[in-house]
Amino acid sequence: MLGDMPDSRSPDSSTNVVPITGERGHSPTDTSITGSEMVHVPTTDTAIAPDDDPRLGDVDEWGRSENIRRLARRAFDPIYRHYFRAEWEGLEHIPTDGGALLVANHAGAVPSDAPVIMHGIETELERPVYGLADNFFRKIPVVGTMWSRAGGLPAHPDNAYRLLHNQRQLVLVFPEGIKGTSKTIGNRYKLARFGRGGFVEIAMRAGVPIIPIAVMGNEEASPVLLRLPGAKALGMPYLPLTPQSLVLGPLGTLVPLPAKFKLRVLPPIRFDDPPSQKRYSRTRVMDHSQAIQRQIQETLYEMVAERRTWWGG
Repeated sequence: MLGDMPDSRSPDSSTNVVPITGERGHSPTDTSITGSEMVHVPTTDTAIAPDDDPRLGDVDEWGRSENIRRLARRAFDPIYRHYFRAEWEGLEHIPTDGGALLVANHAGAVPSDAPVIMHGIETELERPVYGLADNFFRKIPVVGTMWSRAGGLPAHPDNAYRLLHNQRQLVLVFPEGIKGTSKTIGNRYKLARFGRGGFVEIAMRAGVPIIPIAVMGNEEASPVLLRLPGAKALGMPYLPLTPQSLVLGPLGTLVPLPAKFKLRVLPPIRFDDPPSQKRYSRTRVMDHSQAIQRQIQETLYEMVAERRTWWGG
């Protein structure tokens, strides 16, 4: 699940570089070391220009493949349009260029909100979206690789900063993280705590706006009836029991119910704080984080009150 980014503050990363030799006993300043004793560094006859990309495929530096994304869009589009019947409000608040941090609520035993948001923006605005995911995804064979090819990457502040500040991309994050996807049906549409506000600090540091998105339908598409024991023994963050798993067995959890998705994009939130600072006021960061959580929460309550049925919206 996509989750809140960890605190971006880290200790001094400077390290001492020690030359590597082929034999023991030589000191780093020993000038008697010959070339044959040094670690071999392969060279090329022709230097590669900085703009030359040695990759043979279309996989970018983050692991994303546009060919895979194209196939994913083609496969997911019928589900998006006819099964989930996704409907957007306020899509004009998402910029057509420049970086922005998309922040949404997160829910469902196997959440469908991430692919719905990414697919909708990519098809409607023709802009790629990078989703920040919990490292749990990357540990799963095949799934981790496919998630990277589809635009997912670990939820780390450095990744978010480079994408937002340097590359001016759209980045999607779910501050509730696993707390959101593991909540049971009795707590649906009640947002969990938005972590320590790391997403706010990253937006401030990158100098980009935060765009809140309220998502309705993810709670019903894959509801968690209860959390089963034994998750840690299986190396999982939680072990959900869903209506689908009661009927179809454990693999039924992977099959979402045909709930209608409604997504409401709220106006961008911009910060006056100068970008690229080493530290930001924790009080200010938490105040903004709580305000954004309240804004999404109140919007969800409004959307649920307006809805007639979970099937028809």
